[in-house]
Amino acid sequence: MAIWFNDNIGFNGDDISVSNDHRPGNGVAGMNGAFTGSSDYRPDRPERYSRKVFVGGLPPDIDEEEITASFRRFGPVVVDWPHKAESKSYFPPKGYCFLLFQDEMSVQNLIESCLSEDSKIYWCVTSPTMKDKPVQIRPWSLSDSDFVMDDSQTLDPRRTIFVGGVPRPLRAYELAVIIDRLYGGVCYAGIDTDPELKYPKGAGRVAFSNQKSYIAAISARFVQLQLGDIDKRVEVKPYVLDDQLCDECGGERCNQKFAPFFCANVTCLQYYCEQCWATIHSRAGREFHKPLIKEGADRPRAVPFRWC
Repeated sequence: MAIWFNDNIGFNGDDISVSNDHRPGNGVAGMNGAFTGSSDYRPDRPERYSRKVFVGGLPPDIDEEEITASFRRFGPVVVDWPHKAESKSYFPPKGYCFLLFQDEMSVQNLIESCLSEDSKIYWCVTSPTMKDKPVQIRPWSLSDSDFVMDDSQTLDPRRTIFVGGVPRPLRAYELAVIIDRLYGGVCYAGIDTDPELKYPKGAGRVAFSNQKSYIAAISARFVQLQLGDIDKRVEVKPYVLDDQLCDECGGERCNQKFAPFFCANVTCLQYYCEQCWATIHSRAGREFHKPLIKEGADRPRAVPFRWC
């Protein structure tokens, strides 16, 4: 069995687990003291978290330099927030930011040094008007990116949906449970992450074990994701591959080139080359079908960060 959307994931159910590791470790000197966690540092310690960390509930007057100073003790870090480059602002405009650490171990050390309350973890920051204000730290555990619900099933990309607009706190396990309750038959769910920082991009995929559940999901077109504080309507559509031959001619009419079009209408659900699309969709009842085209895949790129 092979997974088609994440090269470094295996398929045995034991290989993918849902983590509850967002807990402070032993040996912490105190809130915002120097890190004094476990001293058995191992260079080969496996990565467990994205190097990108969400920080929420910031004081309104805290600037980038003060945020950096609050977290620099854990290692080289860059402070970022949406549209930062365009806004030229020194203050996160919506009370949250992201920490981009150079080393994953910095994230582990930060988590172990935080205080925990009601399943959330906190660190204190200081601004000109607020001293030692607790802010929420929300790391992303790499094990939350994939979840196998039924490892007896072979994953079929043609029974897989793309879910757009997935709230970034939502884990693969939670996405699988929500979709399974609605349509049944879920065997796998995955959260799309960026290739460099391995942080959620706001989209996911869900694979079904049967055609009935798959068709029910894509026919709905939209799904309401409800879990805790999350309540969002998101779009659902077929997951389109970019390496499929035309299902109609097998590539004979297009020199064996991969099919550029996929018809998501439940009467088709096939890949087509341009010629076969025109032929099939000139028939009565199919002339209004619209093709889905695979969007360009993200490629790893070097980001010109200057570590502080």
